[in-house]
Amino acid sequence: MSTNTLLFECVGMKNGDKFPIKNTGRGQNVSPEFLIKNLSPAAKTLAVTLEDIRHPLFKDFTHWLIWNIPAAEKIAGAIPAGRIVPNLGNARQGLGYGWYKYAGPKPPKGSKHLYRFTIYALDSEIELSFLPTKRRFIERAKGHIIQQGNIVGEFE
Repeated sequence: MSTNTLLFECVGMKNGDKFPIKNTGRGQNVSPEFLIKNLSPAAKTLAVTLEDIRHPLFKDFTHWLIWNIPAAEKIAGAIPAGRIVPNLGNARQGLGYGWYKYAGPKPPKGSKHLYRFTIYALDSEIELSFLPTKRRFIERAKGHIIQQGNIVGEFE
């Protein structure tokens, strides 16, 4: 299945901007709100990842993974911790720097890292029962991702 670019806005941060402090580990450490611009009518669910793409030890270090969000033009901010998020259609959160929760940027003081949000639109729900990591999610989602897009921000 071919994928088209998914356009979205991360409220409070444009692509290439600095992360809003409230969405970082030095602030309130809450997930931002996302506004989806061109969601395919075929989309059934959404998934979001946050990765540190300048981590010195681990390539594309996962900070957050959430999937099975009901497809909509808005993903609310401040998503609560937990494997299952009842107020978000029983979306699932996986393993990363934030175990079953959002974990915003918090690099060592004085170092600047780049972080990438990727949003995936899928044509179905994805089941992951054992060790729900980004790698396992991507493996299972292959063939179901119909759109994907990303936004990069920096924080130091």
